[in-house]
Amino acid sequence: MSDTRRDFLRHAALAGAALTLPPARALGALGGTPSDATAASATPAPGRAKRLLILGGTGFIGPNTVKYALARGHEVTILTRGRSATKVDGVEHLIADREGDLGVLAKRRWDAVLDNNARDYRWVQRSTRALRDSTGHYLFVSSISAYRTPTMSYDTAGAVRMAPVTEEHERFTPPPAWKDGDEAPYGLTKALSEDLVNAAFPGRATIVRPGLIVGPTDPTDRWTYWPVRVDEGGEVLAPGNPAHSSQVIDQRDLTEWMVRLAEGGVTGAFNATGPATRMTMAEMLAGCRAATSSAVTFTWVPEAFLAEQQVRIWSEMPAWAPGDPLMYVSVARAVAAGLTYRPLAVTAMDTMAWDKARPAEERAKRAAGMTRERERELLARWKRRAG
Repeated sequence: MSDTRRDFLRHAALAGAALTLPPARALGALGGTPSDATAASATPAPGRAKRLLILGGTGFIGPNTVKYALARGHEVTILTRGRSATKVDGVEHLIADREGDLGVLAKRRWDAVLDNNARDYRWVQRSTRALRDSTGHYLFVSSISAYRTPTMSYDTAGAVRMAPVTEEHERFTPPPAWKDGDEAPYGLTKALSEDLVNAAFPGRATIVRPGLIVGPTDPTDRWTYWPVRVDEGGEVLAPGNPAHSSQVIDQRDLTEWMVRLAEGGVTGAFNATGPATRMTMAEMLAGCRAATSSAVTFTWVPEAFLAEQQVRIWSEMPAWAPGDPLMYVSVARAVAAGLTYRPLAVTAMDTMAWDKARPAEERAKRAAGMTRERERELLARWKRRAG
């Protein structure tokens, strides 16, 4: 059995009687009251402008981080490998590979560093070593994948018994035979990187753990599929149980909040997914529906049937992880620290507009999502089965 198939069946089994959680209004542990983007305006920051170093700046979350920081009046330097065609105006651009020499950072000082592209803990070893004596504050973009999550626990009625995942949840640690310098899988890499940042910047570190980051310019298309598919209209295959939890965060909400954390010198660890209160898969699709006038219907197809048909989670059915505790994460601490959310319909509308502006050949080869032919075939099979 393939790992993908095994993972799907594990998720589907965990979903069991469905992820029947309390209504959003009753689940205060997940966060506070969402607000629109106007609450996080790009007006100049109070106090003096800060010198910010952004490690990365041309990838998915980089450009908006830079744009927002500049709008807030900060002086921005970015460090990249120089391979991206993305042009970033108004900043100092340093070229270096984090897998090699970071001497370009020597004899320089910054008020804060935003490390948003570390895919290897050894990159963080080098950057923290290079910056710990010349930088006041280090903000590291980690991931909720750093958590070693349990399987979902249900009561006899099918309701979830576990509490939302908080910042104190157990993280990955190296296996017994592991040694420094070894390769590490993604979740462990993020956990190790967090430890490196905290050790190099005691009392001066911020750890931000996003969930699924979505919105315009997302190269992974891991959520783009949904607003685009809903906008096309017709009968849409909706996976699993509509009560399952779904958590995403608009990259603009995330990056703008990160800049505000850096300018305020806010430290600590924060989960950073969204929205502020629990969202179901049905509500997520309704948010996409609110962004379009297309005539659309949703047909909910059970996990067991999708598993039988070898439908691949995340690739064919993006942003869907039935029964995964990482879709049940508390953001209360982040909301208390100023994280705000624009309506999901705004994210969906802006994502659709961005997607429509992409070259036709790029849209034809989106990185994730089900083909329309495959969707029609599955819906027909399910209707024959359901009788």
